[in-house]
Amino acid sequence: MEIKPNLDSFDAVIFDMDGVLIDSEPLWKIAMEDVFSSVGSRLTKQDFQKTVGLRIDEVVRFWHAHEGWKEVTPEGVEQQIVTKMVELIEANARPLSGVKETLDLLKQKEKKIGLATSSYEILIQTVLRELEIENYFDACHSAEHEEFGKPHPAVYLTVAKRLGAAPARCLVIEDSLNGIVSAKAARMRVVCIPEKTHHPEPKLILADHHYESMQDLWRDWN
Repeated sequence: MEIKPNLDSFDAVIFDMDGVLIDSEPLWKIAMEDVFSSVGSRLTKQDFQKTVGLRIDEVVRFWHAHEGWKEVTPEGVEQQIVTKMVELIEANARPLSGVKETLDLLKQKEKKIGLATSSYEILIQTVLRELEIENYFDACHSAEHEEFGKPHPAVYLTVAKRLGAAPARCLVIEDSLNGIVSAKAARMRVVCIPEKTHHPEPKLILADHHYESMQDLWRDWN
């Protein structure tokens, strides 16, 4: 039987954003399919499983190298996708089950709360504003500002430093393999709550703890 994560063992809890706080993975697939098709791509939502957890610039470079679109730059495609994502989040933003209850509990227990995501700053601001959870977070950071995105540990290490928490005293909540590898490389413990639209990924077992939803995690802590 898997051991439950003991909150007393941690000074800080750091959240990924997409697929953890908000069900945005389907929105990313809509935005990418829409923009990619506009530049002549034949990629489908199923293809995007290969790039889950990467920064959008890394995603666009990956598929540009694969398909070699003409008359558009990767930077232009990237900006179109980000703009489309802002529109989709504003129209569809809802917190995933258990998010607000978990944030409330962490505040009550005086735990530091961080956010470490591959999504860009404008999307962090949009999500937190639309979900009305800005005031919970003591530090938010985008891998946009790091030389390397996930699975490199930089984004998690930066957030831990801003929180004033030792990596070994940080618990991360993630949904993707790239995110889990990033947090483990930062020497943090990881809860995996798999994003439901992903194909089953056996390697998610690399996480230290596993839950079906954040509601279940909250119940274990409450």
